[in-house]
Amino acid sequence: MAGVHFSFDNFKNLVDLNIGISDRLDENRAESFTLLYCDFLGIEQSVVDASLLEILRSSDSIANSGGDYFFVLPYTDKYGAEIVKKMFDDFFAKHLGSFLLSYPVDGETSKSLLENMQDSVSTFFKKELHCLDRFTRDY
Repeated sequence: MAGVHFSFDNFKNLVDLNIGISDRLDENRAESFTLLYCDFLGIEQSVVDASLLEILRSSDSIANSGGDYFFVLPYTDKYGAEIVKKMFDDFFAKHLGSFLLSYPVDGETSKSLLENMQDSVSTFFKKELHCLDRFTRDY
C-alpha cells in the first residue's frame, strides 16, 4: 500500500479537509488525526518512494517540500504515529528527525497546527521549516 501524494501547495487545504472530516465524524473529539513530519533530506528519492509504498496505508496523505515530508495519518493517535515513525527509522536503519502533532489536542485550526509544527521542529531539531511560512504567516 501507499499513501496518496498531494502537491505541497495544497498541504494546508489537506489539513483543513481532515479537520472538517474529523469534526463531522468524531463526536468525542479524540486525537482524530496526527501530522507526522520526517526529514528525508539526503535520502535518495527512489529509497524514499520505496519506504512510502511499504509503510503507509492507502488512507494516509503525503505532502513534501524537498526533503521535508509531512504525513496526515487519519484516525491515528500519537501512539500509532510513533509506530509509523519507528517503521521509517527501521526502513532507513537510522534515527530520522521527526515530530508529530495531533488534532485537536495540539491545535484547533490548520494554522495553529502548522505553527506548532514549525515551533517544535525549530526548538527540538534547530531546523527552520520555512516551507510552512506561507501557511502560517498573516500577510
